[in-house]
Amino acid sequence: MSEQSQDPDLLLVERANAGDRHAYGLLVLKYQRRIQRLIGRMVRDVDLVDDIAQETFIRAYRALHQFRGDAQFYTWLYRIAVNTAKKALLELKRDPTVTESFLAGDDEDETSWQKNEPTTDETPETVLAAKEIASVVNAAMDALPDDLKQAVILREIEGLSYEEIATAMDCPIGTVRSRIFRAREAISARVKPLLEKQTGKRW
Repeated sequence: MSEQSQDPDLLLVERANAGDRHAYGLLVLKYQRRIQRLIGRMVRDVDLVDDIAQETFIRAYRALHQFRGDAQFYTWLYRIAVNTAKKALLELKRDPTVTESFLAGDDEDETSWQKNEPTTDETPETVLAAKEIASVVNAAMDALPDDLKQAVILREIEGLSYEEIATAMDCPIGTVRSRIFRAREAISARVKPLLEKQTGKRW
């Protein structure tokens, strides 16, 4: 493992804190799409995503002097993004809803739940089945309590380790494992009947 001081993100933070705005711009460039994708899965309103992402980076910049490198920069930024999104939703007095554009999927998003690899036996029926399954997965995600939803998004979509998730969510690693297990079970319970209908067998 390299020294903490060799962490490229930490070096950029140190430069930004020293007054180098270009350094912070590089951090924004590096994580902008990831943060927008994360917020999009919380808010599900494409009109709000950019505004909340921008507010996230503004808040992070103002609090940059508080970042000590104890956790990964993205983990720290994630917590700011989650809090900013929650605050925006409270202010608008609205609940997250699945938008048509979200269900249609984003072809550029390689981590999208509903992205399907093309297969040689793809037919209108299998395409329809895949969309139906994706819709059920999204509905199952929406039905999860916030703590379970956040944990499974961080693990399955953002690819964070259990340790990073524990830091991001400020809870013990055992709690993280429990939340992810419960989230997967809840999603599987909704998807299994559909899969059984498509394949004619249990999985």
